[in-house]
Amino acid sequence: MIRVNTRILQAPLTGVQRYLNEVLSAWPGPPPVFVSPPDFAARGPQAHLWEQTVLPLRVRGQLLWSPVHSGPVAYRNQVVTVHDVVPLDHPEWLNRNFARWYRWMLPRLVNNARHVIAISEFTRQRIMATTGISEKKISVVANGVGQAFRPASEQQIKDMRDHLGLPEAPYLLSVGSLEPRKNLSRLLQAWQQALPQVPSDWQLVVAGAAGNQRVFADAGLRDWPERVQVLGRVDDQWMPALYSAAECFVYLSLYEGFGLPPLEAMACGTPVLVSDIQVMSEVLGEHAIRVLPQDVDAIASALQQVTQDADLRQHLAQGATVHAEAFSWQKTAEQTCAILRRLE
Repeated sequence: MIRVNTRILQAPLTGVQRYLNEVLSAWPGPPPVFVSPPDFAARGPQAHLWEQTVLPLRVRGQLLWSPVHSGPVAYRNQVVTVHDVVPLDHPEWLNRNFARWYRWMLPRLVNNARHVIAISEFTRQRIMATTGISEKKISVVANGVGQAFRPASEQQIKDMRDHLGLPEAPYLLSVGSLEPRKNLSRLLQAWQQALPQVPSDWQLVVAGAAGNQRVFADAGLRDWPERVQVLGRVDDQWMPALYSAAECFVYLSLYEGFGLPPLEAMACGTPVLVSDIQVMSEVLGEHAIRVLPQDVDAIASALQQVTQDADLRQHLAQGATVHAEAFSWQKTAEQTCAILRRLE
């Protein structure tokens, strides 16, 4: 019987927790056995200690799936899913102690595991480049889009606006945790620069909680420009309507292992403006406007373009939902399960 390391589910909900919840919900056939730490060892150093010492004793030689790039380093009968290698590529974006631990642990973990799952071809390439493992040892299984992400009704959008306090006005939407690699500071600079050419009733809406200080470095956000509404963390139930009501979704991250939010926005029929980085080309194809995320002038120009050109927004939206339909959590779960059962 396959065992699943579910330690991550006891942390606050972010993208990796959603990934695991979605895959487990779509799991084909009999569910695997979940293995979780007690409450006192659910967070921080105690969680890592439990994972390295107690978890191997709990699984007793059975095949273990560690779904969020962390697991017992010395346990070989294991499949590890890696979402990104930020600690190896950009430790400066992380809390120093967190980065130090993952820079030591992650290469050893993937080299000792029987198999590794990467969530994109880009991540597969970065795993090989930073850890030296063979390409034969890595499979790519893409993320999916939840069934809730589809164009929302007028009533759903009205309920969302009432709940979140969003006025009846056009808005650009940015979603993501407030951490350095999400590049929000440059988006805000570009928004300030573009404001004279942006229609006067448009807003920039920012949804996302501050990054965990034990994990991420300070995002450096202090002053917010005019016509920016900050929502903080938004519950998942409101996200389809929040995406659907946006005139355009803006995601200018400097680095992603996959980049799920733009795909969710596309599934809701919303055009997207994203970073011109490798993984965005891989996941979104030609269905998005791309811009260099370090170039504030280029970002400002793109913001002016998407706010002024309704035909462009309509053109992008037309192909968005069809493209997103190719990604499903059912497919992710089936492919993941097939790899695990082959090794069981």
